Amino acid sequence: MGGSADHGAAGPSLGLGLGLGLGRRRRLDLAKVWRGADDDDEKQNPQACRPRSARPVRLPHRFVGAGEYVGSATTVSVDLTSTADAPEVPAHPALAVRLDQHEHHDDGTGQRRPVLVWRFAAPVRMISSAVLGGGLTRGQWVINAEVALNYRRDDPAIHLGEIAAGLGLPAGAGAGLMTAANTRQMTSASDGAVRCDATVGLSYPTWAAASEGLSLPAARWRPGTVNLVCLLPVRLSDAAMVNAVITATEAKSQALLEAGMPGTGTASDAIVVCCPDGPGATDSPQVTRASRAQAEYCGPRSEWGARLARAVHAAVADGTARYAAAASTPG
Repeated sequence: MGGSADHGAAGPSLGLGLGLGLGRRRRLDLAKVWRGADDDDEKQNPQACRPRSARPVRLPHRFVGAGEYVGSATTVSVDLTSTADAPEVPAHPALAVRLDQHEHHDDGTGQRRPVLVWRFAAPVRMISSAVLGGGLTRGQWVINAEVALNYRRDDPAIHLGEIAAGLGLPAGAGAGLMTAANTRQMTSASDGAVRCDATVGLSYPTWAAASEGLSLPAARWRPGTVNLVCLLPVRLSDAAMVNAVITATEAKSQALLEAGMPGTGTASDAIVVCCPDGPGATDSPQVTRASRAQAEYCGPRSEWGARLARAVHAAVADGTARYAAAASTPG
């Protein structure tokens, strides 16, 4: 999970040489990784320590200030260091969404922590793996609450409901995520009219198809560390929404593998995909006549799936670079 190592400033593009340690689960020591391969694993199994697909991250954008867009897969740097003056992410052309940062009063250990809040001007369609409000639903808001790495509560859905109520959000009308990653270091990437907002913490990466002998964490819920909130400007069919989750997950895993991370994600990553509950925005040049009514596909080679994949990839790659830079900084 994203503990203290998840809290840090942005860093440059980078590549990591990682020891995979496929046969056992352990906490990733990124400070050691920064110096090169994991010496112990490399001595035991040098071939397994060299991920074939790993290469330096070459981000398709430069790091920019809040509100600036550069290139086709662009990043908005949202450094929410002040709750009083949190910048507004530029409004999505179809969803009319506002992103703010607030504080909630209990991070699972009784301390105050930030919470990111997406508010929609009108109800939207959502599909998500969220602890609160998950599934295929309609909603007006999404929250991503930062909690402690040693989260002690065993009722995360109730806890998120309390946080939402404290923010004045209507009950039962949104989705709630939790993360131990640093939400102040959220990254946002846009491709066309599709956007992905990501919080990334990678203290405990894992392979989806882990070996049978890999020790697994306890069954109880743990706070997710790679959380994605994805916004599309065109209505998706139910099947296309499921397809969007697959596409976004594949793009996330691609970004992690390209960064040399020893896993396809963490054990409790979460996602919310949002789209209009009706025709897409007709004033957006990215919404074609054929797709204004409803998109039936969202795979990586479809019109909207391709844009979603690029946005997710850029946001996660950027967040991974920031996480690794912070983890490699002494102190």
